[in-house]
Amino acid sequence: MQTFSAILFWKEAPFIRLLVPFLAGIVIQWYGHTAALTGWVLFTGSCISLFVFSFSTFSRQYRLQWLNGCCMHALLVAAGMLITYHNDIRHHPNWVNKFYSVGNTIIASIEEPLSEKKQSFRTQASVQAMIRSNGVMKASKGNVLVFFEKDPVSSSIRYGDQLIIFKSLQSVQNSGNPGSFDYRAYCAFRNIYHQVYLKQGDYITMKIKNENVLKKFLFKIRANVVTILKKYIESSKEAGLAEAMLIGYKDDLDKNLVQAYSNTGVVHIIAISGLHLALIYWLLNLLTKPLNRFTKGRYVKPLIIISGLWLFSLAAGASPSVLRAALMFTCVVAGNSLSRKTSIYNSLAASAFLLLCINPFWLWDVGFQLSYAAVLSIVIFMKPVYNCWFIKNKLLDHCWKLIAVTTAAQVLTVPLCLYQFHQFPTLFLFTNLLAVPLSSIILFGEIVLLAFAWLPVAANIVGWCLLQSIRFLNNFVELAGQIPIAVWQGMQLNTTQVFLLYGFIAGAAAWLLYLNKRALIAGLSCLLLFAFIRMDSFRRAASQLKLVVYNIPKLRAMDFIQGRKYIFKGDSALLTDGSLINFHLTPSRILHRVSQRSSLSTVFSAGKLYCFGNKTMLLIDSAMRLQKPATRINIDIIILSKNAAISIPNLINSFDCQQVVIDASNSFRKTRQWKQDCSRAGIACHAVADEGAFVLTMH
Repeated sequence: MQTFSAILFWKEAPFIRLLVPFLAGIVIQWYGHTAALTGWVLFTGSCISLFVFSFSTFSRQYRLQWLNGCCMHALLVAAGMLITYHNDIRHHPNWVNKFYSVGNTIIASIEEPLSEKKQSFRTQASVQAMIRSNGVMKASKGNVLVFFEKDPVSSSIRYGDQLIIFKSLQSVQNSGNPGSFDYRAYCAFRNIYHQVYLKQGDYITMKIKNENVLKKFLFKIRANVVTILKKYIESSKEAGLAEAMLIGYKDDLDKNLVQAYSNTGVVHIIAISGLHLALIYWLLNLLTKPLNRFTKGRYVKPLIIISGLWLFSLAAGASPSVLRAALMFTCVVAGNSLSRKTSIYNSLAASAFLLLCINPFWLWDVGFQLSYAAVLSIVIFMKPVYNCWFIKNKLLDHCWKLIAVTTAAQVLTVPLCLYQFHQFPTLFLFTNLLAVPLSSIILFGEIVLLAFAWLPVAANIVGWCLLQSIRFLNNFVELAGQIPIAVWQGMQLNTTQVFLLYGFIAGAAAWLLYLNKRALIAGLSCLLLFAFIRMDSFRRAASQLKLVVYNIPKLRAMDFIQGRKYIFKGDSALLTDGSLINFHLTPSRILHRVSQRSSLSTVFSAGKLYCFGNKTMLLIDSAMRLQKPATRINIDIIILSKNAAISIPNLINSFDCQQVVIDASNSFRKTRQWKQDCSRAGIACHAVADEGAFVLTMH
């Protein structure tokens, strides 16, 4: 019976068989860096083999069907490799990095409206051409992150403007702090490898614009929506959440509020996802219901619904999760219009296949991964969870159904959340029970507000109702986030552990749903290996002895780590600013599995002199009067900080030093001078602003 069900499943979901080798090809190309010729040889050889095989006798085809399957899989692997290769901008013949040198002038087009940050404006630009020092212009290709100094000129820059940039491009760099977010890889998956910070005089705005009509239209819609929401929801905090919920615009979101939503397990409300598309689909289906009366309505209705879904998806930023949901609903609408029932597994696989054909790098997008994991988890586990408890009361049954959906969604998303965010919201059932239905009402209310924006009286009433509803939701989430057990933090998993967790989930599910004992044994084996790897990581952490000098712009930060404890030495801002702590320091402390202490047995200090393990360290953050001693004082590491008025030659006269560390609190000019002096003196020098955090491992 199980064999028959498996055969039926594969027949109903053929796209799964296409997706697996296609994914393999994408991964092989990205990590293997194979040449295009390899992919074309494999692709051509597979096509020829399949063509020749089609002329074989029926009996031979039956006997060698495994060979036909291998050729088809090889073809899909090759397709994945080639699509990934040609989507990688580094392989474009005119990629800017192939010809660019310092001093060249760049002509670039602004690709999106400016996003305002604390000290700058941020946007993305595409390189159109490059002018060399000899005056020769060459067509170029590339994407650049552009940061503008805040001034009246930069604030007037709009989408489509073309700039002549005189300043040199810089490579996108990571902070280099242990366990920190890999920003360089994040940008690479978006084909961005360069960045530039522009002040007045570094660029000229050209009169000629380079605009795409559709993009301009969508940006205009987004700007109008944001304007309406800000006008009628008279609170920046609540308006920011409304913007994110409706169209995915996150520039006005309060960071602390986002953290509260993340801690309570309802951050999916902020991210545009299948929940939003489902409501839009329901609304469009309701509005087009009268078309069922007409003969041609059968053909017009699906076109209107599909067009509405895709227009909303594009206006919401066309993120992978939105496009996945739009593709899925498109398949559902198309299937219903043709009176055909489609397999949800096949629709999921088909949407993933098509999205990865458009952009194979979405495979590494966290939103893409979580979106598919959540939907697949709901499809597999929702009914078994819901059937565990039968409730006669309709209201309670609806509540239980919502709990069942939320619980089911967590099964396959938990390993990913632990891996990516190192935390798990323990109150997700409680918070989702209120947040999901209320957010759906709010989203519907925002659509009503846009519809009645032309009528100020009605818009003001709807806006006030939305303000109160969003404020209540925010207060509820923030209050829930303050509960001590609201979030389980500090989880550090590697890739192997994630796969082992999925192995355990698969084995346990097969045993619970199909009573497969072998699957249970395999799942428990995965869990045992997971526990062994985790215990070994704790064992290694217990014996560590490290100094970490962090790369945090304009600030000094050091952690002395002994076993699973640490003490912090640095600026007071890093004791109170939650966003700085969470972004720069927390990932390292989670990676090292440490908690804070007031003192460590291996750290001794006298003023700015530290003895740690078998090393002596001197922190210099102010001017020092140095005199040449009879015998130079032996210091293992000198840490230069706060633009101290000190010179390397004077240090050498007083100290016998093996290593100089320049922290991120120093200016660029001072850092460059110290590095040059150290190079001339033959002293090892590490500037954390250029090379990332300095990590000294003594055990």
